[in-house]
Amino acid sequence: MAKQKISRRRFIQGVGTGILGSTVAVHTLKALPPENPPDERTGAKERISLKVNGKPVEAWVEPRTTLAEFLRNELQLTGTKVMCNRGECGGCTVLLDGRAIYSCHFLAVDADGHEVTTIEGLMDGEKLHPIQEAFIEHDGFQCGFCTPGQIMAAQALLLKHPNPTREQVVKGMSGNLCRCASYPNIIRSVLGAAEKVKNSGS
Repeated sequence: MAKQKISRRRFIQGVGTGILGSTVAVHTLKALPPENPPDERTGAKERISLKVNGKPVEAWVEPRTTLAEFLRNELQLTGTKVMCNRGECGGCTVLLDGRAIYSCHFLAVDADGHEVTTIEGLMDGEKLHPIQEAFIEHDGFQCGFCTPGQIMAAQALLLKHPNPTREQVVKGMSGNLCRCASYPNIIRSVLGAAEKVKNSGS
């Protein structure tokens, strides 16, 4: 029986879909106040109200809880990755009112009254966002762990510069580190994403 040959492109597409698809699975967001909310006078917890991926969320959180911890542990939005946990690598990048921030270095209480978009919020049902598609097509990842943060940084960049130059992409993505050093392909992915977004009207 002849063995089926698999090209590198086909392999990467398969793996990439798995990485991006698993990290962007859509979750149902629920309000998370405890049955007996804490006394606000104690300062033990604070109530926050915000939008996450377009859905209203209300919860009680400890003042020290980071936005990354809240997203991952309370809302189960685990596409946001925590790598350095020191606000240096960009792996935890999300959008706050359309602006890229490091969610590991941003308190959940400071997101009160704002709108947060995570990697899960880019998908339209099961359909990948054009930026996600571009990262697959241009092999913009290797291990894939930093990819959600890279994609969210790219989204923020394209919201600001819909037709970026290569220099703007390099500068705009400079806050997101890739330990696999896939920078050339990441740059190509963002430039390719700009074309896909423009053509799709997303």
